[in-house]
Parts: sequence; structure tokens; C-alpha cells
Amino acid sequence: MTVAGNMESTINNHKSLRILIVEDSEDDLLLMIRELKKGGFNPVYERVDTAAAMKKALKENQWDIILCDYKMPQFSGPSAIALLKEINIDIPIIIISGKIGEDTAAECMLLGAQDYIMKNNMSRLCPAIARELDEADSRSKQKEMEQALLHSQEKYQNILENIEDGYYEVDLAGNFIFFNSSLCRVMGYSNEEMTGMNNRQYTDKEGAKKLFQAFNQVYNTGIPTKEFDWQIIRKDGTKRHIEASVSLLKDSLGKPTGFRGIVRDITERKEIEKKLREEEQRFRALAEQSSDIIVLINKDLAITYENPALKKFLGYESGEIIGRNAFEHIHPDDLKLVMDIFNERFNDINAPSSQIEIRIRHKDGSWHIFEAVGSNLIRDNIVEAAVVNLRDITDRKKAEEALRKSEAKYRHLVEDAHEGIFQSTAEGRHITVNQAFANILGYDSPEEVVKSITDIAHQIYVNPEDRIKILQTIDKEGSVKGYETEFYRKDGGKICVSINMHAVRDDQGNLLYYQGIDQDITDRKKMEKERQENIERLRRSLGATINAMAVTVETRDPYTAGHQKRVADLARAIASEMKLTNEQIDGIRMASMIHDIGKISIPSEILAKPTKLTELEFNLIKTHSQSGYNILKDIDFLWPVAQIILQHHERINGSGYPNGLKEDQILLESQIVAVADVVEAISSHRPYRPAFGVNIALNEITRNRGILYNPKVVDACLRLFNDKNYMFSI
Repeated sequence: MTVAGNMESTINNHKSLRILIVEDSEDDLLLMIRELKKGGFNPVYERVDTAAAMKKALKENQWDIILCDYKMPQFSGPSAIALLKEINIDIPIIIISGKIGEDTAAECMLLGAQDYIMKNNMSRLCPAIARELDEADSRSKQKEMEQALLHSQEKYQNILENIEDGYYEVDLAGNFIFFNSSLCRVMGYSNEEMTGMNNRQYTDKEGAKKLFQAFNQVYNTGIPTKEFDWQIIRKDGTKRHIEASVSLLKDSLGKPTGFRGIVRDITERKEIEKKLREEEQRFRALAEQSSDIIVLINKDLAITYENPALKKFLGYESGEIIGRNAFEHIHPDDLKLVMDIFNERFNDINAPSSQIEIRIRHKDGSWHIFEAVGSNLIRDNIVEAAVVNLRDITDRKKAEEALRKSEAKYRHLVEDAHEGIFQSTAEGRHITVNQAFANILGYDSPEEVVKSITDIAHQIYVNPEDRIKILQTIDKEGSVKGYETEFYRKDGGKICVSINMHAVRDDQGNLLYYQGIDQDITDRKKMEKERQENIERLRRSLGATINAMAVTVETRDPYTAGHQKRVADLARAIASEMKLTNEQIDGIRMASMIHDIGKISIPSEILAKPTKLTELEFNLIKTHSQSGYNILKDIDFLWPVAQIILQHHERINGSGYPNGLKEDQILLESQIVAVADVVEAISSHRPYRPAFGVNIALNEITRNRGILYNPKVVDACLRLFNDKNYMFSI
């Protein structure tokens, strides 16, 4: 673009021009202003002729350009340039002088002036101003771009330093050239330690090989890899599972220079996945033994799992309906309800368990009624399948139908036995109740209830907060079902009730009243309590049975009389010292009480032999743990009693019997019984030797700690005797 073009562009864009004029001559000032107006500018200016005045003007106003006389009585052009640099303001300055040589002009340019103009050649003024304004604008834009770039870099760095995931850049040899602090935390190294570190330094050979293959594939194909999974070794030696992305790092010419990506520590996720697999195995084991039908149905409505109960209740062979649409077996009249529930379940990860009654076609074509309970199987925060438990209630429904017919026939005889029905206000008064409701609360008539009770929450509810909770639930969910609480009767007595209640609203959604049914469940609660007491009695009965078994063993082997009880006492004490659960402790005690029950199958003359046993006799003795297992394996204990007994002579180095199990192959319960058995046996008298005493027994388990016996079990046993003065009962 020509100078004239530049000037025209600048004039068009800068009609109003803010000028600081450093000049002592009023005439020269007017000359400049006239020239500026002639050039199309509308100058807004201020004249100064001293350093102080110039500094004040620069501080108080903003200027587009400075026109400065080279020499004045109290000031000069070079001084003005120096002042401008001192206060660090980027404003173009043009020196104007009547007399100036080329050397002086060059000096001014070197000091920082943008141009110099002779007063006898003022025609150059406007083009020079236009040019300098353009250049100043360019400098301003360049500075803005540099600031934006700096801000972008700072923002990029700040983002990298604040994300939880690690970010890395490595060269083609796999050496770190850039990374964020999150990666340092994942790896366990400092920034200085990781700089230049090669992948072989933080992974094993297999991991390094796997990483090289991933980098090589990305290098050869140019296609990034996502979710690459391998193990790293942290500075402290621990291993962590890592998931990373890998993409090419290129220079400005597109030539590969290395790799970069995001790193995420997924160790916890891996552990969760492992636990999920274990849970799935436990679920499968439980499902296989369930008397109810259990099926898994995926989002495509295909059956992906069935348990053996399916054949019993619906006649289909194992695997016969796997992959088939689950709904083809549903009665047409029930299909819409089931579809609606499934759609809701797969669309809502937090959908609560649902329970409905549906009809399902048997293989022979008949229809059976099932109580269906559905829940979500969730993996990675996604509903993977619906778990459906089906209980055949065909016979029960037939009985209920017969009962309904009977009730219809004899309704006039049992009218007063129906549940209490009521309508009430939000303020806590009854609108209407039926006779049954009055009877439940001990009132003579419905009218007496309505008249007498003016504050339902405090006159009826034993816990007034329950009514508040019920109303809050209805407000959120529309109704409550089976809410159990206590009511006061008229005579002050308390009863247990089950409440079904919902809100009745008008067309605009305004509450009219609450309506519901109360059922007196006091007798049922009493029965439940009795049932729990019966269970406890059964537990005690089981304990008595175990004791009877123990006595049976000791009757055949009188020399070890009391041995099983003393082993049981010590084993229970060891388990308690090891902080095992009460359930485990009970199981250990039960198993210990009869751990030698297999000796029933061994001739008593061998058990009571006062001399050393022959090899054949000892081998026969060694069968007692297997015999005990065979006796007990089909009894449905609450604990793995049969397995504990089978393994109580196993040793952690594999030298035990009957199966030569090692370490974790042996139940912890069996390892505890083993130590208790050895300590008691060595401490006590035997037909073929006198008692060695507790110290010899403790020396035995100490010497073989970690060889034959579990170290933790041995340590717990030693603490009991050495620190807590444990003694065998006589």
C-alpha cells in the first residue's frame, strides 16, 4: 500500500486525533494544527514545554501521538524521548525542528523517535502520523497476541497441573520430556527424578514389552490408542494398574518426535472388578441352590442366565430358553405391565426393587402364577441386566381365590373382622372411619372416634414423628404401604398396626383428604417374636447335639476325655484374640467340639493302646478326619463344620493329611483348630506317654511357626498363654 493510501486509511479510521505537542512556540503550534486539519485530522491536543508538564499530561490523559520540538529553552527532544522511556509508555514520538542536521536526526532515531520532520517541510507531517499510527496499531495487536499466547500457555499449563489424570510426553526412545504433577503422584517420583526417565525404569520386562508394542503400533499407523492397560512399578516398589492413551507427537513439519497421552490410575477399579467377579461367583453359587427361579434378562430382553429351579417349575431343560425373548412366555394380559417395569428399570439406575404377580407359560402350555421381584444388576454405573426372582404362587392364589369366595359367602358373619378404613385431614382429624377401625382402637362406634380424636399424631401415634414421616412419603411418592408403627388404644394400651395410606386430590392436584387402611398386626408381631425365640432355641439345641456327639467320641476314647472341649475352648480364645467375627468364632467352637468324631470308625483298642502305634495303626488313625467329614458333610450346619474337621490335620507346608493342602488352601478355622489341638495334645496325658506340659507344647508351635502352623494363629496362641495367663480347664 502507498503512503497516500496508508494516510487515507488512517485518516478515515482516526478522524479524532489526540496529540500531545511539546513546543514552546505558539506560532509553530498553530502551523502544526493547520497542517493536521488540512490533512483531514480533527486534532484534540495539549501543548507543554517542560518535563514536568509533559509528565503530568501523560499521567492524566491518553495520547495517540507526540509531536516534539527538538530544542526549547527548558526542554529538548532527546529529553522528551528519555522521559517517555522512563515512564514506559508506548506512544509514537515525532521530532519537529527548524534546524537539524542528519547526525542529530539519526541520534534522535537511535534514541527512540519514530521520525523527524523539518518545519519547512510540514507536508510530510500527516503521512508520517498516518504511518506511525498504523505501526503503533500493529505493535498493539502484536502485544495483544503475545499476551493471548502467554495466557493460553499459562491456562494450558494450569489445566494440566490441576487435572487428576497424569499427562506425559516422551521422545521416540520412551524418555520423559514433559509431564504434569499428577503423573508424579501416580508414579511416586519427584519432578526431578522423572525428567528423562525411560519406561524400562518404572515397569517390568513384560510391561516394557507391552508398552513398546503400543508405541510401535501408534508410530506405524498414526492411529491413537485409547485405554491401553498395563502395570507400573512405583518408586516405593508397589505396583499399580494404569490406563493410558497414546498418540503421536509431531514437529511443525509433521515429523513424529515422540508420544503423548493421558494416564489414569485404575488400581481401585481393578480391585472393584475383582470383587465383582467374586460376588458374581457367590451369587451364582447361591442362585444354583435357590428354590425360586432366578433369571437374568439383558436390555434386549434376552434370557442370559437361568438356575436349575426353572426346570422344576416350568419344565424347560437347562439352556433351552437361554437367548430367547423372556416376554414370549408372559401372559398377553400381563405383558404391558411387565414391559413398563422393564423400561423404567433399564432407564433408571436407581430404580427400586419391584414386585408384581404375573402369569408365565409352562412348557406343557399351562399358565402358572408367579410372584416376580426384579432388581438391577449394575456394572460401571450402567444397568447391565435385570435380576428376576420368580416364586410359583399358583397354589397360594388358588387358595386365596377359594378364600375370597368363602368370604363373599359369609361376609355378613365376618364384617367386623375387616381392617380399619379411614379418611383424615392434613390437620390431623378423622373425617370418617368404619366400625372395624373403632374396634381396633377400642372405641364403641365410628362417631366416637371422629368426635374424640382431634389430634391424630399425638392421640393415636405412640411416636408422633411417624405420622409426619408418612405424610412426607405420601407427598413425595403418592402413597405408603405396609408402614408399621404403634397406636394407643382408648384404654391406653398399645397395639402394632400396618398402615396403607394415600392422598386424594382434586383435578388441580390440591389435597382433599387422606384415605387408608389400618391393620392390627399385634398378634403377627408376637408370632414373629416367638419365631425368633424358636430359632434361638434351635441354635441352643444344635449346641446340645454337638456336645452329645463330643461325649460319644470321648466314650470310645476315655484317655482323651475332655480333649475336644479343651481344644474348643482354646480355639475359641485364639479366634477371639484374632478379632474374628462372632459367626466364625461360633463355627470354630462347634467344629472343635467334635473335631475327632471320625474316631468313631477306629477300633477302640487302637485308640486306647498304651504302646507306640504301628505304621498301619497310625495310618488308620489318620483316616479319622476324612471319616468325620463323611459323617457330617450332609448335615446343614450354619458353618463349614465338615470342612473344618476334614482339614484340621493339614499343615501349611503341605505335610499334613488327608489331602496335603497348603497355606490358603486350608480354611483359617481349620488352622486355628490345628494349633489348639497340638497344644492341648502335647500338654495332656496320652495312653502311650505322660503329659509333656504347656511349655513343651508352646515350644513346638513356636519352632514350627510359619512351617507347619499359621504364624498369626501361633502368635495369638502365645499371647494368650504368655500375656493373658490362659489355662486349660480341668
